Amino acid sequence: MDLVGELVPVGGGDPIPLRRGILTIGRRESCDISLQFPNISGLHCELAYKDAGFWQVRDLSSTNGIKVNGQRVLTRVLRPKDELAIGKRRYTIQYNLTATGEAALEAVLSEDEDIYSQSLMEKAGLTKRRFDDDDED
Repeated sequence: MDLVGELVPVGGGDPIPLRRGILTIGRRESCDISLQFPNISGLHCELAYKDAGFWQVRDLSSTNGIKVNGQRVLTRVLRPKDELAIGKRRYTIQYNLTATGEAALEAVLSEDEDIYSQSLMEKAGLTKRRFDDDDED
């Protein structure tokens, strides 16, 4: 696979090329991207390039987690120029997004927002969804 993007360290440093469809990131030397820092887990997270043309990050049960644009996440699709924090290390992801990829990425992001539109109690069917006064008959 040719260069599909790169992780650029915030504050300077050498960019990390993203040349495979699935990349493991962690402190282990066996990881595709080995980050030798104490706050990085042995197997911290995974970056995956989706067929639709965008990157997605997934936490692999790390101790210090991952954040996208300052928000802690378990998994998230990444827009170009999003900031990815792995432990305390911050990177900006750089890649070219095609028009097709942008449409697919937005569809996935809007789907993610729908997931968070209900509380866990509502999803379990234990409470009714609250409506504004305007919605009541």
